[in-house]
Amino acid sequence: MEHILDDIIFDNNPVVVGVSSGPDSMCLLNLLEQKTNKLVVCHINHNVRKESTTEEEYLKDYCQKHNLIFESMKITEYKETNFENEARKKRYNFYEEILSKYHSTKLFLAHHGDDQIETILMKIVRGSNLEGYAGIKEISKVKNYQIIRPLLKVTKEDIINYNKSHNITYFIDSSNTNTDYTRNRYRQKILPLLKEEDKDVHKKFLKYSNTLLEYDNYIKSLVKKNITSIYKDNIIYIDELLKLDSFLIKNTLYYILNDIYSNKSNIVTEKHINSIIQLINNNKPNLNINLPNNKIIVKEYNKLLIKENTSKKSNYKIELTNNLIINNLEFNIIDNTENDSNYICRIDKSTIALPLYFRNRIDGDYIILKGSNNKKKIKEIMIENKLPISQRITYPILIDSNNNIIWIPGIKKSKFCSKKNEKYDIIIECKEREENYE
Repeated sequence: MEHILDDIIFDNNPVVVGVSSGPDSMCLLNLLEQKTNKLVVCHINHNVRKESTTEEEYLKDYCQKHNLIFESMKITEYKETNFENEARKKRYNFYEEILSKYHSTKLFLAHHGDDQIETILMKIVRGSNLEGYAGIKEISKVKNYQIIRPLLKVTKEDIINYNKSHNITYFIDSSNTNTDYTRNRYRQKILPLLKEEDKDVHKKFLKYSNTLLEYDNYIKSLVKKNITSIYKDNIIYIDELLKLDSFLIKNTLYYILNDIYSNKSNIVTEKHINSIIQLINNNKPNLNINLPNNKIIVKEYNKLLIKENTSKKSNYKIELTNNLIINNLEFNIIDNTENDSNYICRIDKSTIALPLYFRNRIDGDYIILKGSNNKKKIKEIMIENKLPISQRITYPILIDSNNNIIWIPGIKKSKFCSKKNEKYDIIIECKEREENYE
């Protein structure tokens, strides 16, 4: 562990390190202190646990005693339904502010080998592109700085042992045991099985990641050779695109969409790419499809135009299927779960009319809440749950074929939803799709 930073060049410029006060980041902080005295400790108080203030105060005191610069930010409000994604955006925005303030070009983060395994497995299960399947990069070039993750070479166990041998104080985040989070389920149920097979399995995943990134870089070099004739000013020229073989067509579309969405690889899925290819192959000259974040692709004869969706409301009605993704939510019909949160909906088929659909909210919509016969307007519930106006328009609502509102995923259940101890024969799970670490 002591030599894990030996290959990294430290000059006279300050470096920024993200420190939560957990075991991983406190280990990384200790290692960095042995390499440079120009450290800026960057801490984000996510303000969701009562222990957060104690941890922030400890870290502030630690930095004073060790003559380190301490910068912190407290998140006072969350507006999005996906807490983890919103927290991540705010965290990285703060990192960039601090990097700019201290004219630093290096950001160190404490993701480790176990994180890498979990990320790659989740990407494989959900589906991604080559870069996404590679998981977390050891070194990422972002804008005018690098993100460096030296602990990807070691496991959580290595980190804990290092902390013990060096008497490093750290705090445990209690939410890490909450199996409502997808990553925690992988961490608690799948990771131990892999480590039973091979205690150094993290090294195999790191090699797998680096191999995929080599292939991805090569494919991108091929895409870049043709991109100027295919894509310009948010227009894709279909005739030029179709000169490529099918493999490069898909990767060119990935490249274009990732550029539009600033390389946030979880936003663009294979379903989006396949929808665009179907649009290209459709003989009708004027068509359009919706993309995430209120964008659309419009086909105009031999061109695809990528635009902001300026329509006030895009109404939709989609029949429930497995692996259905709407906005940033993924829906699956599952066999069993102990979870009884608002992200799970149990239904007795005899009480509703099949098939089931998701649609967006319509003015006047109301739900009869579980546990009462009281009607409540969907709009009021969305406001009470601080759902942004942009999301209220398109947020999915589960209905039956008689237009009875059954479920507002992650928010409220209706009288048509069963409890665990009541009769049911359908279980629907809603998962918020997490963003990649990149």
